[in-house]
Amino acid sequence: MPAKSKDSRPGGRSARVRAAVYRATVDLVQEVGAEKVSIPVVARRAGVNPSSLYRRWGTVSALLADVAAQRQDEGAPELLGDLRKDLERAAVWTLTDLSQPGGVAFFRAEVAPDVDERRAGLRECLERVSGRFHAALEAAARRGESAPPLERVLDHVVAPLYFRVVFSIPETNDDYARGLVAELCDCGYGVPARPRQD
Repeated sequence: MPAKSKDSRPGGRSARVRAAVYRATVDLVQEVGAEKVSIPVVARRAGVNPSSLYRRWGTVSALLADVAAQRQDEGAPELLGDLRKDLERAAVWTLTDLSQPGGVAFFRAEVAPDVDERRAGLRECLERVSGRFHAALEAAARRGESAPPLERVLDHVVAPLYFRVVFSIPETNDDYARGLVAELCDCGYGVPARPRQD
């Protein structure tokens, strides 16, 4: 049986190259903006051959979308066992991720100009963001609490956050994010569900 390549081992050269590319991409987006980032520029900053990036990602849009996915998967808050607090933490996390330097640029990269890439990027982005809130809703349901449908959370919490950050509307801060959750929970969610009476 042939020995495995060192590149395939966790923490091997392949992982180090990928980490260097991710770090270089984030730094460049923050420094010069996503529109000025290119495969050769990232490769030069990361200290790797551009051909390696072309083989793995193909286009700078695909690279940016991959880095965006990596960023959004990091730092997920733990559930506290209280629906309002859990939704607040997910909302603040979403806002923080989107508001940090390069956040909007990475989101736009996922929504690529190419129609097929845009559909795939939107779908993947929606799945990731939904997952942040879905866990809190499922946990509340297991505790016997009434929980809003995920679609309502997306409409009343997630959509306003993305809209306000993308269009740079002032006072889009943690308090605003918590306020969106409070308005939703004030509709009667987060309390023990009443047993059905026949």
